[in-house]
Amino acid sequence: MMEKALVLGASGGMGSSIVKELVKRKVKVMAFARSKEKLNTMFGEEHNVLIHPGDAFYLEDLEIAARDVDVIFHAINLPYGDWAEKLPRITKNIIATAKKYTLKLAIVDNIYAYGKSIGKEMDETTPKNPNTKKGKIRLEMEELIKNSGVPYIMVHFPDFYGPYAENAQLNYMLRQIAKNKKAGFIGSQAIPREHIYTPDGAKAIVELALHEGAVNQSWNVPAYDVINGEEIIKIVRGITGYEKSVFTVSKHMIRFLGLFNKQMREFAEMQYLNEDPVVLSGEKYEQLIGPVPRTPYDEGIRETLKVYKQMNNGTLKILRRKK
Repeated sequence: MMEKALVLGASGGMGSSIVKELVKRKVKVMAFARSKEKLNTMFGEEHNVLIHPGDAFYLEDLEIAARDVDVIFHAINLPYGDWAEKLPRITKNIIATAKKYTLKLAIVDNIYAYGKSIGKEMDETTPKNPNTKKGKIRLEMEELIKNSGVPYIMVHFPDFYGPYAENAQLNYMLRQIAKNKKAGFIGSQAIPREHIYTPDGAKAIVELALHEGAVNQSWNVPAYDVINGEEIIKIVRGITGYEKSVFTVSKHMIRFLGLFNKQMREFAEMQYLNEDPVVLSGEKYEQLIGPVPRTPYDEGIRETLKVYKQMNNGTLKILRRKK
């Protein structure tokens, strides 16, 4: 049973979707992020959401926020360049907080720890063999949580897209198109890969957090389907009437930009996923929970563009209650 939950990283793409999903289920939510202004803009008029600005680097902030909750959802997303230094500290603070109050952890994780594709869908029994620094860090954090003694649910997702998923590769293109500017698609436009719509991911992790049979296990949640860049651009043109050309942001371009920008330098390491994508199997999830939430790409892209356009013209009201 879950009456109240703490969502860390509540102002981000996945975090905000988890907040919204919990609110739909009548769960009270403690929304935790660094920016009070952003939290108030997003959730200030939702009576089931309590705003709690704080910094996960400070254990006391987490401990105050976690009082009287049943589950901690960890959806904090740090810039790549900060992972090595800051991710272990945050993870240890979250574990310590969960231990203090005997709480369950629901962890939003990615596919980096799996390493390169094995040529078929990866399930939870697939060995993790990370080939990048960031993949090794994610695996270290996973092992830290698994060996902590804290009850956990570790959920692996493909790359996100959706409202407020600002660091997502697909959103990089969509927010430029929403401004009717020339846009770039990261990676080959011909190679199919997975992009999961954040509300779908939120539904899946909340379902798992509610099911006692999911505890102390890893779970893979796939996207609607694989899709290539050409198909995505065609969908976008059909929705928006966008007529400008979409250029390809190649690995060489990213490496060049990395000479001048630390974050782009770190981003270049992950471009193997745009050459030989990892695809997840949802069979284990379906056996325990049921069908994986799967929003068609045209619907998810339309909603994402709608939010960007509202942000651009200043009319955005997020999770505001209808009068």
